[in-house]
Amino acid sequence: MGWKALGDLRQYSTDDELRQAYIEHYGNAKPGRTGNAVGMIRKFCDVIQADDIIITYSPEHREYLVGIDQGHHEFLSPENQVEDYAHVRWVRWEGKVSRDVLTQATRSSLGSTLAVFRLSKSVIEDMRAVLAGKVAESAPEPEEVEADYAQLSENIRAQSHELIKDRIQQLSPEEMEHFAAAILRAMGYHTKVSPLGPGRGVDVEASPDGPGLNKPHIKVEVKHRAGSMGSATLRSFISVVRTGQNGIFISTGGFTREARYEADRALNPVALVDIDDLANLTVENYQHFDTEGRALLPLMHIYWPAE
Repeated sequence: MGWKALGDLRQYSTDDELRQAYIEHYGNAKPGRTGNAVGMIRKFCDVIQADDIIITYSPEHREYLVGIDQGHHEFLSPENQVEDYAHVRWVRWEGKVSRDVLTQATRSSLGSTLAVFRLSKSVIEDMRAVLAGKVAESAPEPEEVEADYAQLSENIRAQSHELIKDRIQQLSPEEMEHFAAAILRAMGYHTKVSPLGPGRGVDVEASPDGPGLNKPHIKVEVKHRAGSMGSATLRSFISVVRTGQNGIFISTGGFTREARYEADRALNPVALVDIDDLANLTVENYQHFDTEGRALLPLMHIYWPAE
């Protein structure tokens, strides 16, 4: 393991000491990454015990090396370090297992070996069976593999969707207004966010052209707070959406049933957008986000095998 600037890890008796040392040497630009690093270091030093099964992966050969931990780790002197890896655990290697002979469930569980994590009982049993020379009774049928991939894909999509919602919730009310404008710009509209202060009108206005002469002219109200939005507030917004205009009311806390009824009966079109809708709109239009929008909500693209 790396992080050689930390020196011998045994000198840090508490997580707070380790965290502070990590921040001093590597910074704290992303606190979540700091917490993840500290967690992995602690697992490497303290959680792994003698006689634990250790598995690491060789991407080049698509093989897992399976071994038994020998019960101690060590900080290597500079002359003995291998590349940037200064922290080592001693392992007695038992053998190699090709990824291709493992069950689909095990392969899915071992999809990432970039972090230190605990293996499930079924994964360990699968590895031991292969090392003992046992062959699976029957290889999974293509339909079964495809079904497993589909289920895993759906799980990852659902988790990603919730994580995106978490990040949207972390925006401030002012940032949320600019984020709503960024989504509309990604959809091809010109936007104007009203300056803060009294008499500002609606939060965002959008239209197909800069001056706002072409239709549809869209008025947007943004409420970034906990709790469902009620009918009274929605009626107030509906009253400013004139003939020939469309309205969008964004409430990250959702809407009451009465509020949705008010939107349905409005004379001019009014769309209600909750946090779930925002996440969907973000994913659908993110490739067209401008720099400001991407700065408010940084996302990365992940490639996945086609179904």
